[in-house]
Amino acid sequence: MGIEARNTPGRGVTPLPEAGPYESVAQELRDSPFAAIRYLEETTSTNDDAAALLPDERYGGLTIVAEYQRRGAGRKRRRWNAPAGSALLCTTILPRSFAADRLWLAPYWAALAVRGALAECGIHTLLQWPNDVLLSERKLAGILCISSIAGAAARVACGAGINVHRFTGAPELIAPPPAFCDDAAAVERGTLLRTLLRRYETSLGTLDNPDAIVGLWDEAAQLPGRRYRIAPDTGAAFEATALGLAPGGGLRVRRAGRAPEVVSLADVRVER
Repeated sequence: MGIEARNTPGRGVTPLPEAGPYESVAQELRDSPFAAIRYLEETTSTNDDAAALLPDERYGGLTIVAEYQRRGAGRKRRRWNAPAGSALLCTTILPRSFAADRLWLAPYWAALAVRGALAECGIHTLLQWPNDVLLSERKLAGILCISSIAGAAARVACGAGINVHRFTGAPELIAPPPAFCDDAAAVERGTLLRTLLRRYETSLGTLDNPDAIVGLWDEAAQLPGRRYRIAPDTGAAFEATALGLAPGGGLRVRRAGRAPEVVSLADVRVER
């Protein structure tokens, strides 16, 4: 599901720069709980920056956007390569806390928002468990959420990396080759960010409705019925028919000749 717990200091953080090239987006969103945007030309990762601010409620609703990440990462710290100017790299701290036992919903909720924003920009995608957004069966975007838990309450930040502009050498950097928004429609990163933050705003209440998120995610992933190849951390890879998202964030699958089972993020990765 693409979510990590972080130990974070919380206070005494150096203020971040202002919205920079995304100032017009911040102005357009001034009536929104997601109006605060901070721009960094370069950083280690926007998730790391958000982790330092996450326990402080004053930063609720803040989105950190980076032109370039030195060590951008996906699930299990897999490297995310994105030269400056090629991607929308952002992490949004949600403006409210919610129940810690529902943390597993956050990345699926965020993926639905990313997919919806892309669709508004003319780019129609498919979700793939656990945290990928696909265009023509190639990865266009990934989601990784981080959390800070205090008792039964959790604060969450949702990180998204979206390949926007195709660049020289892109197919050689990642296998299988990635997709880019340019492959489907021309879109500016500012437009995409504004649309995404509006999606976060209008769908925020859905985080209180797990059944709704599961149903919407299954539909967006075309489940049941898609075939997945799943490679466990231990044991042989296997193919199965995906049946749907399970409570807790696992994937319900059926292997040939077997009863349905649930595979979890703790012990598998999907091979396309």
